[in-house]
Amino acid sequence: MFLFYILYSVTKNTYYVGYTGTSIEERLRKHNSNHKGFTGGICDWAVCYKEEFETKELAYKREREVKAWKSRKRIEQLIGDFGYLVQSIPYFKREGHWFEPSISHQ
Repeated sequence: MFLFYILYSVTKNTYYVGYTGTSIEERLRKHNSNHKGFTGGICDWAVCYKEEFETKELAYKREREVKAWKSRKRIEQLIGDFGYLVQSIPYFKREGHWFEPSISHQ
């Protein structure tokens, strides 16, 4: 199984889009470790959305599709409409307002 996922950082007030063939917990641990790169140095990344795929190619294709949007609004719409919001996100910002996650879909 492969996952397409979206992370959110309160500190950076931004989303990260990716895919993985490892467990989401292990991938999140790596994102929150002290490393170089876009997610490095920030340790508050949390999963706010995920989709499962049977192949790496399909997960990668979904990642490229969402990244091609280049639109925070579309990403937030995706999360809001079909999101998997985990309770580890203490709060997040959408359209200038702070929210606490209350939806959990799998």
